Amino acid sequence: MSQATLDLLLSRRSVKAAMLTAPGPSAVELDTILRAASRVPDHKKVEPWRFIVFEGEARARFGEALANACAAEEKEPPSPSRLEMERGRFLRAPVVIGVISHVRPVPGAPEWEQILSCGAAAMTLVVAANAMGFGTCWITEWYAYSPAIRGVLGLGEGERVAGFVYIGTAKERQPDRDRPDLGRIVSRWQG
Repeated sequence: MSQATLDLLLSRRSVKAAMLTAPGPSAVELDTILRAASRVPDHKKVEPWRFIVFEGEARARFGEALANACAAEEKEPPSPSRLEMERGRFLRAPVVIGVISHVRPVPGAPEWEQILSCGAAAMTLVVAANAMGFGTCWITEWYAYSPAIRGVLGLGEGERVAGFVYIGTAKERQPDRDRPDLGRIVSRWQG
């Protein structure tokens, strides 16, 4: 038994993206995080997920794409402060990883299993980064559903954004939040 693993799982907490700062993972650490995320259950080996890494200046360039998409897709023209917020969105953390779900028509690998595998890949990415001491925030905001951003990301047929995982160093420790009461969410089947 690995008590350290259990302690991590029992104390893991998301950190708001705005509460993340440098340093982020090194190239070697990031490679380890991504390798861990790719080892999730994957029935029929269809790899129903892929990762898009945003780091360095690419985060600011993607922010420009976000501002452009926001301006084009909002019903009312966005304020200058909103556009500035969109430009800085990916600068909130040193590294952001887009987790892309790609369901493939493979006999014996139902769509639901492939979607769950993608969710497992995203969560494993989070836990691997947490195990290395980094803070993370897995979020799906408006741009995950934006037609313009789909194009910027080069999403193909059957691909969807499962979320964006922000990775960095927490500026401060996040307080825990209320967790579900096991008596309310666990039942035991008796036959």
